[in-house]
Amino acid sequence: MKEQGVDLIDCSSGGIVPAKIDVYPGYQMEPAKVIKSNVDIMTGGVGLITDPKHAEKILRENQADLIFLGRELLRNPYWPYKAASILHTETSFPTQYKMAFRNFF
Repeated sequence: MKEQGVDLIDCSSGGIVPAKIDVYPGYQMEPAKVIKSNVDIMTGGVGLITDPKHAEKILRENQADLIFLGRELLRNPYWPYKAASILHTETSFPTQYKMAFRNFF
């Protein structure tokens, strides 16, 4: 796949095929871990990753190269700002947003 120009594998079932899948935080991470450890292509981990600390743990433990948040960003498009606050990471807002988010996180 790499020779064909693939540089990232989204390790998701996509939720488009009716199937009985046990859903829990990180439920689709196992394929990402297996691919990442066996193939020289970046992987994106998915599967009900909603907690910033869980996402950070996946990255720190080298289980995936990226976290795809999917539905979580539909529910909360400002999740990255919340995550930055929870993880005590410096971040900045576009100037136009500063007044709206003062003391929000």
